[in-house]
Order: sequence, then structure tokens, then C-alpha cells
Amino acid sequence: MVRIRVLVVDDHRIFAESLAAALAAEPDVDVSAAGSGPAALRSLERAVAEGRRYDVLLVDADLGGNVPGIRPAMPVQEVGEDGLVDGISLVVGVRSAQPAVRIVVLAEKDDPRRAALALQAGACGWVAKDCSLSRLLTVIRGVLRDETHLPPALLTGVLRELTAARKHRTESERLVESLTPREREVLRCMVAGLGRKAVAERLYLSPHTVRTHMQNVLGKLGVHSTLAAVALARRAGVGPVDLGPVGRILPEESSSA
Repeated sequence: MVRIRVLVVDDHRIFAESLAAALAAEPDVDVSAAGSGPAALRSLERAVAEGRRYDVLLVDADLGGNVPGIRPAMPVQEVGEDGLVDGISLVVGVRSAQPAVRIVVLAEKDDPRRAALALQAGACGWVAKDCSLSRLLTVIRGVLRDETHLPPALLTGVLRELTAARKHRTESERLVESLTPREREVLRCMVAGLGRKAVAERLYLSPHTVRTHMQNVLGKLGVHSTLAAVALARRAGVGPVDLGPVGRILPEESSSA
């Protein structure tokens, strides 16, 4: 019998342990539980090292705390100053590190925007926490067949959110394309969280020149703050500048000021 290895990730201990116990009663399911994003990542890494990878992750949508260094998929709308979205940030990290793992998000309530965000992050399903065990098992086995599972009541809302996200991304890409090569490099530095002085040191520019570039970037993108510029850049797929040693100029950074 092929056994399914499941990891439940939820910071509500009673819920996590109860769900794990219910799933463990199934003859073809092996299940463990983790109480946080970092604990889940450690469990996944340990499983790989021991040659017993997990097949499915069940992640609480409202997982407390954030996973250091992990950013979510491009949000449907701008989300918080740190860009992290509860347990969905964990989805991004796991999909990046172990793409073969199927991820199902467990939610207290239906939310089309967050369900769309979860799918963008790489989740295969969005399931209510109060669903029946048989329904959850159906979803677990379904995602292993590359199926995507959403509550029927969410389908219209999720499709609307995904369509809006594509529209926002297209507009954001157009705005980024209006920047000069140097302005795009400054934007990448902004995405990496660098301040004006750090950008100046990295690109061998004066702080005054960097300030001018930053003002030009904000103007061309039609935003009024660095945070808004970074959010737009992420929607357009702009990644952060390489944060190697200062003075290391990558090919994209070699353009003149």
C-alpha cells in the first residue's frame, strides 16, 4: 500500500493534534504536526535528509507569525508593509524549496481574495477548517492527482480576483518598462530594502543623484512612496538587486547613470 505523508501546520495545538490524530486513523496516511512556519520548514528539511519526503502540507491560512526571509506570491492587492501574508508566506517558501509537495490551505472562513492569493502562491486547494474528514481526505488525494480544489461558492470570486491580478500585473509591467536601465536598477535596490546611502554606495553614485533617480522612479510609476513603488515592482515581477559585496556590479547594473 502506498502511504501518503501529511504534515499539518497550525499554531492552534489542540486543532493540529486533533486533525493529525483523525488523519492517522486512515490506513494509508502517515501524519505529523508542526506549530509554526519555521517548525514546518525544519520538519520538511529533516524528512528530505532522511529520505522520507512529505507529500501534502495542510497549512493554516492564519498561521501566527511570519517565516523569516520568505515573501508571498504577488498579492492580488497590496497587503502589509512587510509584504507577508500569514500562513500563505509559508506556501511560497515550501513551493520554492520543495515544488513536489502539494499544499492545501485550511481556512476559518471563505475569502476569495486570500484564496486567490493562496493559489498564486502555489497552493493546490483552499478548504474550510470545519469541513468533514471525508471531504478533506478527498482533497488530499485529489491534489496528489494534480487537481485544484476550491469550495464551489468561492469560484466566481476567485476568478474575479485572479483576473484583476493579471490586469494589475500588466499595467505594472508597462510602467516599469518606462524606466531607464539605471532607474530600474535603483528600483531593484529599493525592492531589496536599501536606503539612499546604500544605493549610492552600491551603484557608485552620489546620494543626490540617487535621490533624483528615486524621485524619477516614483514619478514614472505614478506613486508617492517607496512602499508603493516596491509593491508595484513586485506585481511587475521585479526582483531585488543581488545583495553581494558592495561594489559588485552585475550585468544589469552596469549601465551608466
